[in-house]
Amino acid sequence: MCNKTSSATTDATTVGTLGIHHLGLNVPDIKQTAAFFIEQLHFSQVGEKPDYPAIFVSDGTVMLTLWQVQDTKNMVPFDRTQNVGLHHFALKVGSVEALNTLHQQFCLLDNVEIEFAPEPLGDLPIHHMMCFIPGGIRLELISA
Repeated sequence: MCNKTSSATTDATTVGTLGIHHLGLNVPDIKQTAAFFIEQLHFSQVGEKPDYPAIFVSDGTVMLTLWQVQDTKNMVPFDRTQNVGLHHFALKVGSVEALNTLHQQFCLLDNVEIEFAPEPLGDLPIHHMMCFIPGGIRLELISA
């Protein structure tokens, strides 16, 4: 509950964030989505809450919280042109070569849909690709 009449005077220029701590994603099969991150992107499982259920995975920089959708029969897949919420999230990879390797690796997977292959990101000296991973999450990979 906020106190709208508070006389606290915090200097907003001195308060900021320090980057993303974790990203929570609802998915229809947390084991399949966790396996994708662990097997394809070398994340590690860093926790689990079986009674929720949730699985926590990390690449050492970012942590993902994967939450199990309770009613998969009535779930609605995300439509980036219609839904409010997560449009996609982006992970950085070390080089264009690494991006191309992941693209080739993902092309062999039945549960990954490539939206577009690695390509230049506008006029920037980096490349990116977009795909849908297990769980229907839209993932962008960007070369460093």
